[in-house]
Amino acid sequence: MNLAYKRAIIKLSGEALSGGKGHGLDDDVIDDICKSIKEVHNLGLELAIVVGGGNFWRGRSSEKIDRSTSDSMGMLGTVINALRLQASLENLGVDTRVQTAIEMKAVAEPYIRRRAIRHIEKNRVVIFGAGAGLPYFSTDTTAALRAAEINADVILLGKTGTDGIYNKDPNKYDDAIKYDELSYIDILNQGLGIMDSTATSLCMDNNIPVVVFGIDDPNNLIKVACGDNIGTKVKGD
Repeated sequence: MNLAYKRAIIKLSGEALSGGKGHGLDDDVIDDICKSIKEVHNLGLELAIVVGGGNFWRGRSSEKIDRSTSDSMGMLGTVINALRLQASLENLGVDTRVQTAIEMKAVAEPYIRRRAIRHIEKNRVVIFGAGAGLPYFSTDTTAALRAAEINADVILLGKTGTDGIYNKDPNKYDDAIKYDELSYIDILNQGLGIMDSTATSLCMDNNIPVVVFGIDDPNNLIKVACGDNIGTKVKGD
């Protein structure tokens, strides 16, 4: 198999690690995802991972907590997920490093751009936890930011419950139409909620392509890394 990219950011939602339950962690699902990550890494793809925390906490799920505190709680959830991914990957023999945007030196390295790039060059998978370390910024935006910082060729955006971008929710509407390719401007103008507008704009400004695909079948990760025509590709005009 031939790779379509040299260096990629894989963006995983917290829900992708919960096995369809929407909360917590599913060991079997995580192991399956990590086996696919190992396979594309063994093919030579340089990898970093950004993981969400929605399986533990969603920033808008309580009106009794101010947004900054709520977002900080979500960032801590992403660190739990990052450490869990690291455990599975290392059980499979993949050398990894977890770096966090909020310093917690007892469990992970602080995020340092040059160190992250050096780890990647040494064939390690770097997992970025704690989002961007700031409230009001999603982990989708973190993926766009880190992709720009480490000079990634693409963001591979794994989604649960869908296999790409549609004009409306395919789980609710039988006549939903799937897009094979879109521009960043299309996403912004049509209000397609696959990524938040900040992440989309950051990808557009830095010309970082995004491939949105279904991670419910972890083998799809291997297919998109090799350039197979699945999911939806997002790029400039």
